[in-house]
Amino acid sequence: MKKKIKKGFNVTLAMTLAATMLAGCGGSKNTAPAAQEAEYSSDPSAEYAPSPSSDPSLKVASSGEKSAQKSTKNAQSDMSAGNYEEAATEGEEYMYYPPENTETYEKPDENGATLVSVNPLSTFAMDVDTASYSNVRRMIEDGYSREDIPTSAVRPEEFINYFSYDLNSPNKGEAFGITTELADCPWNKDHKIMFVGLKTSDMNSEELPEGNLVFLIDVSGSMSSDDKLPLLKKSLNELVDNYTGEGTISIVTYSGEEKVLLEGENLSEKKKIKKAINSLSASGSTNGESGMKKAYEIAAENYIDGGVNRVIMATDGDLNVGISDPDELENFIKTKKDTGVFLSVLGFGTGNFKDASMQRLADCGNGNYSYIDSMMEAKKVLVDEMTSTMVTVAKDAKIQVEFNPNKVNSYRLIGYENRQMDAADFNDDQKDGGEVGAGHSVIALYEITTADSEKAVNLKYQNNEEKEYGNEYATVNVRYKEPEADESKLSSYTVTDEDAKEKMSDNMKFAQIVAEFSLILSDSDYKKDASYKHITDTYSEIGSKDEYKDEFIQLVRMVEKRDL
Repeated sequence: MKKKIKKGFNVTLAMTLAATMLAGCGGSKNTAPAAQEAEYSSDPSAEYAPSPSSDPSLKVASSGEKSAQKSTKNAQSDMSAGNYEEAATEGEEYMYYPPENTETYEKPDENGATLVSVNPLSTFAMDVDTASYSNVRRMIEDGYSREDIPTSAVRPEEFINYFSYDLNSPNKGEAFGITTELADCPWNKDHKIMFVGLKTSDMNSEELPEGNLVFLIDVSGSMSSDDKLPLLKKSLNELVDNYTGEGTISIVTYSGEEKVLLEGENLSEKKKIKKAINSLSASGSTNGESGMKKAYEIAAENYIDGGVNRVIMATDGDLNVGISDPDELENFIKTKKDTGVFLSVLGFGTGNFKDASMQRLADCGNGNYSYIDSMMEAKKVLVDEMTSTMVTVAKDAKIQVEFNPNKVNSYRLIGYENRQMDAADFNDDQKDGGEVGAGHSVIALYEITTADSEKAVNLKYQNNEEKEYGNEYATVNVRYKEPEADESKLSSYTVTDEDAKEKMSDNMKFAQIVAEFSLILSDSDYKKDASYKHITDTYSEIGSKDEYKDEFIQLVRMVEKRDL
């Protein structure tokens, strides 16, 4: 994958040739003068400066490169953090070029069209993750073109669910309010889009239940760059300053081994908590298994009946010791969520970012997954959306849409590929769904072919007689459990002719263009006439906007400009 070329890492070496020979004859490779200084750029992707003899990417800098790469920062040599410098001939300068991108993503093949007469049921677990959008935003802001962005990093439902919509609130006694709409499909004139929006009740941050929060923080050497642990520390400080609930906080760190910095500390002790956060530093390998075990152990010891019991894991996902296989991770987390302790995952960093591992962790732990690329995003996730991030109002939440073959010929769910379920799983309370927090919204878009369309596929032996449900396109069934319950509840809603309005709502317009952008970026087989121009033209017609939506359209323009 192509990526933006970043500045090199310029190191001035002060050790003598004699010191090099000593190290090579049995002296410690890690030995370095206590006051040794290094010049380097502030590029966060340059994690360490390896030996020129062991890394072919480390080259002698030319005089031109030296002047271009002159940096401004001095640093102590820190072997435990993975920052090390080796001896070289006096007077030589070496330039470090960051290693090749090793980010990993996984996504099943995108959903195809399904004939209603063959399978009228579309079933999937709710998903309120947003990491895909903020991660791809980071790529675009770093200079990636459309071709540079990994198509598997683009999950349409996380693009759509990143934004806020004007949705109906729940009726009294119900967990979800529903908003539905039908409109023409902008990228395929023969199809329509069915909008299904579900929303839970908002909760004021002053109403937060008592909390048992356990932060599980990756402090391995790979977390040393500015966009990882330093950004994480600032983010957690922001959370502590703004958290209004009562309860306890614990901090577990992991690298080569796990350490407990705080255990059951009262949330009112903000200075003490922030002091612990600010003391964090990166070093060593990444033993995620031992850290997870300790975090869940502490969460169990401090469990609060009816409270917020949550492990919040912050990492770049690069687990290289202990549990590292996604299937093993899935099995481990699944055994823990039934205790009532849920998991949220905060992703950080670039270059070695392991999206696949973190997504599966959150999905299996009844939690949500966010990617933090800036303080603006940290405030959105941890402050502005604090209640939806922390407080669960529905667990194992599932959606099953039953389409009426007399109105809908075929359907295609946009996104949610990794949340698909068998139809029979919908009524099985042993099958996991998704977690939804207070004030969360879940949007699903279906691209449908109506039964009267010229493109409809008619089967000779199917019964297509008009029945009493002739004005209904579909029934949306929602099944979920309350946070402390083991048995699910069922709610049902219908999508009728009344949802096909002449004037399209801002909800529909914006959700459509976000989906359209995701189809372009993922090079979808179904993008057909999707275009940047249609996205920007439609956005100009939308009345309800905010800073995040304005930022979205700027990203579209950036990619469009690079795609010419």
